[in-house]
Amino acid sequence: MARILLLFVHPFPHRSRVSRALLEGVCDLPGVEVVDLYEQYPDFHIDIKAEQRRILDADLLVVQHPFYWYSAPALFKQWQDRVLEYGFAFGGEGGALRGKDWLSVVTTGQGSDAYRADGHNGHSVAELLFPFACSAHHCGMNYLEPIVVYGASRLSDEQLAGWVERYRQRLADYRPGRGQGDG
Repeated sequence: MARILLLFVHPFPHRSRVSRALLEGVCDLPGVEVVDLYEQYPDFHIDIKAEQRRILDADLLVVQHPFYWYSAPALFKQWQDRVLEYGFAFGGEGGALRGKDWLSVVTTGQGSDAYRADGHNGHSVAELLFPFACSAHHCGMNYLEPIVVYGASRLSDEQLAGWVERYRQRLADYRPGRGQGDG
């Protein structure tokens, strides 16, 4: 069975019907360990060794977050800076994460038309998520095709249920080392 570490990174989850629904839709899957970073580390003092053990035990790292200023909320950056440190995730004696997979699951406030060259943001989400792909690559990880839920606040209940089912199926179908799950 695949081991999946799901980092839920939302500073105000009670305000997000979509983020909560996505999380609730996958948290009961076998092999999924959910860590709500803002609940676990409200003071931003991350237990580096505990987090490194968690990610070592996982085949897949899922980072679920709203798109904040073209990135993730601040606590994920803190987690990334501290946990994916030199000598562990890369460099020197690093490389502990080589061969593991990384999946970004992102919600946006704007529709998909805002994320293209001629749209409001002038770039695709894939372009804006490029630093995450680079981070995964730097650690020797495989960056899988992200799940992007556009226009989250405008989704109907039916549309949201469809996204929850796609997310759930993507994690349920995940198999380490197959390079699948893209798309």
